[in-house]
Amino acid sequence: MFDNQSLELFLEVAGVITQAELPIVREQGRLGDYAVAYRIYRNKQGGGFGDPDKHPFAWATLVYVDGLPLRLNSARGDCREWSTLDRVAQWMVNNGFRYWWTRNDLEAGSIELPDLDIETSGLPSAYTN
Repeated sequence: MFDNQSLELFLEVAGVITQAELPIVREQGRLGDYAVAYRIYRNKQGGGFGDPDKHPFAWATLVYVDGLPLRLNSARGDCREWSTLDRVAQWMVNNGFRYWWTRNDLEAGSIELPDLDIETSGLPSAYTN
């Protein structure tokens, strides 16, 4: 299981950037076309979404500058956090990103696939065995 620091090592985060620097690197043609919203453990107690024991996770953002992933920080130097993906998405749109990736390496979930009765007649035996 990751903590925030080991997650950033796993994601190969190369550094940080502030929101104020984004227009500069975009104008220079150094900002990548997409960003990444990724799940982190909350660093901030505030944010208006209550008890950190009930809501231990937040969303952070990586942007690519010169091909390197950089974590988005606030002007105060702290990791920028959002409580919901809807808020991250709104930030992305407001800051000129038309598409982004989303990843969650912290919350393990099990996905049960439905038991489908698929008709296999007409398929070569290599696909039905």
